[in-house]
Amino acid sequence: MSIETRYPRQAASLAGNSAAIWQRPWASTVAVLLQGAVLGLILFYLVLPTLVILPISLGSADHIEFPPHQLTLHWYREYLSDPDWMAATWFSLKIALATSLSATAIGTLAAMALTRGDLPGKQALQALSLAPMVVPHVVFGVALYLIFSPLRLTGNLVGFLIGHTVLAVPYVLVTVMAALQRFDFTLELAALSCGANRTRAFLLIVLPNISPSVAVAAVFAFLSSFDEATVAFFLSDTGGKTISRKMFEDIDFNLTPVIAAVSTLLAGVSLLLMAAIRASRQN
Repeated sequence: MSIETRYPRQAASLAGNSAAIWQRPWASTVAVLLQGAVLGLILFYLVLPTLVILPISLGSADHIEFPPHQLTLHWYREYLSDPDWMAATWFSLKIALATSLSATAIGTLAAMALTRGDLPGKQALQALSLAPMVVPHVVFGVALYLIFSPLRLTGNLVGFLIGHTVLAVPYVLVTVMAALQRFDFTLELAALSCGANRTRAFLLIVLPNISPSVAVAAVFAFLSSFDEATVAFFLSDTGGKTISRKMFEDIDFNLTPVIAAVSTLLAGVSLLLMAAIRASRQN
């Protein structure tokens, strides 16, 4: 089935817009094309660093080289066979998964309270909840280190979970609040009038309807934890370090194309997760 057959209105609208562009005066058409070219250059500039690390990670030299003279998967094998890299990777994955679960639960409940609740100072509470997105991570990392160090919470899962959850909750809050503002709460009222309590109505009516946004928020929370570097620098120690902290150390003391291989894998994971979100929302 062709695109025109499957989406007739969208195809007709696209054809009409294309025709309208070429029917405009010559100067207006040039302006539109120029804007498109500038936008394309900006996007290319933003994507270029990610594109460059892929060939670097495939180079055969034992130092950073671009363009590579020969292609090899040697540095990916080095990464997968290095116990220090694997320990840092699994540690980051455990933190990110735990952060995704905790931040999604806390952020979803907070979004419900801020959207539906008649709380005193609700605007101030919302601003306070979003503050971790505004406060510089280096300031937040120093504060956490000063608090966690006497409590021996640096370098372990609990300390990272607390810190990364605080950083991830705002992403969940913004995403879920946007979904709740579009939700028709008369459906919840209908469930309540049929005898369901608040918890049952939320689990059976509200949550299934906002579940796509909750899933997106969970992915955002996972990525914000897995890719976080600044706070991890202050909370890591010899007993437990994240992959981002390990990357910083190797850049300082052992710079090899393994860094590019790890960076490529991290970028690939992020792109796959974002593609999965897009595919799920379209379905």
